[in-house]
Amino acid sequence: MKRFSTVALLISVFAAQLQAQTDTKAKAILDQVAKKYSTTNISKSGFTYTIEDPDTKAKQVQSGTLYVKARTNKFKLVLKDQEMISDGKTQWTYLKEEKEVQVNNSPADNSQFNPAQLFNMYQKGYKYVYPGDSKVNGKICNVIELAPLDTKGSVFKIRLSIDKATKSLVNALIFDRNGNRYTYAITSFVPGIKVSESIFTFDKSKYPGVEVVDLR
Repeated sequence: MKRFSTVALLISVFAAQLQAQTDTKAKAILDQVAKKYSTTNISKSGFTYTIEDPDTKAKQVQSGTLYVKARTNKFKLVLKDQEMISDGKTQWTYLKEEKEVQVNNSPADNSQFNPAQLFNMYQKGYKYVYPGDSKVNGKICNVIELAPLDTKGSVFKIRLSIDKATKSLVNALIFDRNGNRYTYAITSFVPGIKVSESIFTFDKSKYPGVEVVDLR
């Protein structure tokens, strides 16, 4: 259950601490990013996922893969110890070590962030500002800070770094109210890959011995 909470926090979003007005320059940049990523069908992104606790100085890093079907809520997120799959209606979280799959409804509001919305989440229910540019991994990036209109979440802010030249997402840094930080750093992006849409559905026959726990 603790591991599920970690991934749920990774994809949950951000109680608002941004200014009341939406920044028009931020919107223009985000519109360019959304347009870039919405023109593909199914894309594959490689990323590193970092968890940092500033109090203990503890740091965990792992790599993963994200498959997304454009203009839908379908995704598959693969980490070393777990997978998260959504067909847009049902969400499955497979805990490899426990041989357990937890089944939930896919989030229907902004209380959780769906990875399929990584490139266009700002379009509904969020505030965003453009504080300026910054150098990230040797690239000049537009920095955009977002927060949801719903202020009850455990995470209060997300910071996107967007390659200024290509309008590609470089990383997403998530801040929670306990002081922890969670970072997606995009290491590769392949648009229009040829895979079956069945990857967005959990097929129990491919996971022998797994226990299914329906939490709906």
